[in-house]
Parts: sequence; structure tokens; C-alpha cells
Amino acid sequence: MYLHHVAAYLPEAVVTNAHFTRLNGLASEWIIERTGIEERRKAAPGENANTMAIEATRAVLAAAPSFAQDSIDLVVVGTYTPHDTIFTAAHAVQRYLGINEIPTVSISSACSSLLNAVEIVEGYFAMGKATRAIVVVTEHNTAYNNEEDTMAGHLWGDGAAALLISKERISPDDLHITEVITGGAAPVGKADEAVTLKPVEKGIVMPFGRDVFQQACTYMAKVTQTLLDKHHIATADLTYLIPHQANLRISKNVVKQLGLDPSRAVNNIDRLGNTGCAGAAIGLSEVWDTLKGGDKVIITVFGGGYSYGAMLLYK
Repeated sequence: MYLHHVAAYLPEAVVTNAHFTRLNGLASEWIIERTGIEERRKAAPGENANTMAIEATRAVLAAAPSFAQDSIDLVVVGTYTPHDTIFTAAHAVQRYLGINEIPTVSISSACSSLLNAVEIVEGYFAMGKATRAIVVVTEHNTAYNNEEDTMAGHLWGDGAAALLISKERISPDDLHITEVITGGAAPVGKADEAVTLKPVEKGIVMPFGRDVFQQACTYMAKVTQTLLDKHHIATADLTYLIPHQANLRISKNVVKQLGLDPSRAVNNIDRLGNTGCAGAAIGLSEVWDTLKGGDKVIITVFGGGYSYGAMLLYK
């Protein structure tokens, strides 16, 4: 299958580290040293996971006139910060598209939802149940975040991205989705309590960030290396590695383990914070126009729970 286009939506409001210095005394230098984050985006009043999903959908369709809106026959949306758990972001996207009676799926596998959503598309295509899909990843972290939490309150940002995927190639510029590998690692470490969001109890908390850090570094590097080895790709031949945007130190650790030139890693966490399952897709949208024939891209992710995965793309 093929990735025809990707586009992102970011809220206008920018929250700098100075906000958290005023709020709870965390120095900007301290936040940058531990996370790499300098600022993040925050959804405006009236914005939410559904509205941002629609805006990302609007953006990707506007950028891809060859992908007819009425040809979409599958909608898959990932988020762990839903606006509505019944009229989900997937339903909101389908309603915006105005296409009735097509499969419409909402999923949550934490920050790994992007790749699990692509796998769902792969399954529908394989079964002959769809040929053109839109995948949207959207996070409204600030709706669930406690900014006064000095352990994790400064990490989160809002944003969304949308991907147009087809079973057959539409344009010579399409990226071939060569392989997607995902897995769950729930039996490992403190997967059951390291990062949680229990809406009836409390918002996002991360009491065991060190465990998240260690497991993310391990699994993101491991699954990326698996793809490189399986497809006989030398690390030096990888055009871009787009890691989940959780912590700049995690990204740097993974890059070091792989022996990759740091300039090949795509990072936006410094500007956007942790945008959950949308972060890597936003990163892909940021380098999309630089890709040329022969380029190879790997997206690698890790999510609370724990879950992980990697996807290889050929230009």
C-alpha cells in the first residue's frame, strides 16, 4: 500500500517554558535539559480532539487534489485524549467527509496508535474491504493535563495529523509503505502504572518516567534495527528516522544505539512538546516536501501501556 500525502494541524496558542516557571517554579533550563521542550501548542477554547482531527483532514485533502474525497472508503482515527467516547473523532471525520456507510474505526494504543491505525488499514485492504483510507491521529493533551504536576505537567502539547493511504499507487510521488511492525509489551516493567489517564479519577500522570525512558529506548531501537536488518538497509542509507516525540533524550539515545547520524533524526518536541500519537506523523509532514526518489524513512514509536512499533517507507 501507499502513502499519498500527510498534513498536520497545530493550534495557534504557544505555551513557553516561562509559563511553568511562573506557575510552579520550574526553570526553563531544567525542562530543556530533561526533555528538550522549549514550547508547546495548546488548543483554544472550543477546540478538541474531534475539531483538530477535522482540521488535519481538511489540510491533507487540500494538499492532495488527486485523492478524491468521495473515494475514501475507510476512516481510522487514533487518540487517547478523546473529546467524546461515543461520537468519536473517527465519526467526526466521517461526518465532515460526508461519506456514509463506510468502515469507521477509533482506536487507542497510547502513543503507538499511529502505526496500529496503519495496520488496521493494511488489514482492510488485504481483505478487499477498502481501497482508499484516511488515517488521523489527534491529541488534546491539555484537556487532561495538570499543569501543576511538576513531574509531567510541562510535557504535553496538542496537535493532529492526517494521512491518505491507498491500496494502489496514485502518484509517482507516493511513499511505499513497505512494512509495519507493532507489538505490545504490557508484561514489562511498570507498564501498568508508568503513564496513566483515568478520566473518572485523574488526568495524565507519569509517576515512573525513568521506566518509560528505559523501555522506550530499548524497544524503539530494537524494532527499528529489526526493520533495517530485514530489508538489508544500512543505517547510513536511512534518510530519516522519525521517532515518537516523547523526550529529546530518548530520541538521542535511540539514534546513538543505531549509530545513525543525528542530523537524520526528525524532532519537533522542542517546539511542540509531547503530542502523543500525532507527534511522529506531524514530523513526517514537516519533511514531506524534502523527500525524493530512493529515500527511506522509518517511523518508530513507543507508547504507555506499553506498546511499540516501526514503519518503513520507501520513496
